[in-house]
Amino acid sequence: MSGRLLLVRHGQTEWSRAGRHTGRTDVPLTGEGEAQATALRGWAAAVRPRLVLASPLQRARRTAELAGLTDVRIDPDLQEWDYGGYEGLTTPQIREQTDPGWTVFRDGVVPGETPGESLDEVAARGRAVLARLRPELEHGDVVLVGHGHALRVLATCWLDVDPCLGSQLLLDPATTSVLGSQHDVPAIVSWNVPVPA
Repeated sequence: MSGRLLLVRHGQTEWSRAGRHTGRTDVPLTGEGEAQATALRGWAAAVRPRLVLASPLQRARRTAELAGLTDVRIDPDLQEWDYGGYEGLTTPQIREQTDPGWTVFRDGVVPGETPGESLDEVAARGRAVLARLRPELEHGDVVLVGHGHALRVLATCWLDVDPCLGSQLLLDPATTSVLGSQHDVPAIVSWNVPVPA
């Protein structure tokens, strides 16, 4: 396939700045997050994607808008992990309630106001996105604007490795990553590239 998959994590929110798990809570970008997204304009102007998809949550949609990405289609499968009962909590808070070594990738979540999702369920959504995109990638690049954990899991699906590897693929707000291939082997071309100064 000739195209690349270009990933953009949304800009900073109050919750991402505080390290709170932000799944389906629809929080806006901070002023800093809006500045980060706007700083992506040069990058976005250079990529000329065939297709742009974004999560329906406002932090992703607003990042796409401020970056200057156009003709953005909303894809519900790009939503962040549903953290269930851990929504809004930081990792240290969750570890106080559970286990000192808890990670969402290994230990998952518990139901809360929403049922929560398992790692396998998040990976199934990622695989569904990729299955729909593969025909588009035969003809050019595709941009996905989404969320930290969901994009990390999607990258493992692209690589066809255990989704738990996503725990080791850090992804900061308003960063870009590129997934491609070499000799038909899926690969990471670049990862977690920060907003230009």
